[in-house]
Amino acid sequence: MEKLWYVVNTYSGHESKVKEKLEMRTESMGMQDHIFRVIIPETTEVELKDGVKKEKVKKMFPGYILVEMIMSDEAWYIVRNTPGVTGFIGSSGHGAKPTPLLPQEIDRILSAMGMSRIDVDNDMNVGDKVNIVDGPFKGMMGTIDNIDKENNRLNVLIDLFGQETPVEVELFQVNKA
Repeated sequence: MEKLWYVVNTYSGHESKVKEKLEMRTESMGMQDHIFRVIIPETTEVELKDGVKKEKVKKMFPGYILVEMIMSDEAWYIVRNTPGVTGFIGSSGHGAKPTPLLPQEIDRILSAMGMSRIDVDNDMNVGDKVNIVDGPFKGMMGTIDNIDKENNRLNVLIDLFGQETPVEVELFQVNKA
């Protein structure tokens, strides 16, 4: 079983309450090893009003939150029965499990928020082997040499023409080997 991202429908305007309740339920029921991150997709926009710049946080998808989880019967039950949740997107109903977001879909949403689907603090370490899945070095394997958490970038050592060569890649361009 692997961690995947799912879209959960909530009552519009209740996204923050649902996030808070789901995180509390996850902790109280000991499901931290099945339900990991709960995110409200938001972007910050700068507005100019009367010559004054104001930052405004806008929801990318009002009425929806993203949940990173390992789909199990227990985790599915906890999310579905959290107050304010109306259901999962990608489920046909009648007890069917939902389909997760594709990696490129979640990468696009998270990168717009300055985040990555890869939890660098827990999932990546210097010396780990990675597969490059996007960009000019797609299909190559390498070793993490350096992690730039602020910019969501990695320096990866790859074998190029028989020589170890450092290349810089975005986090979404790699999968852990």
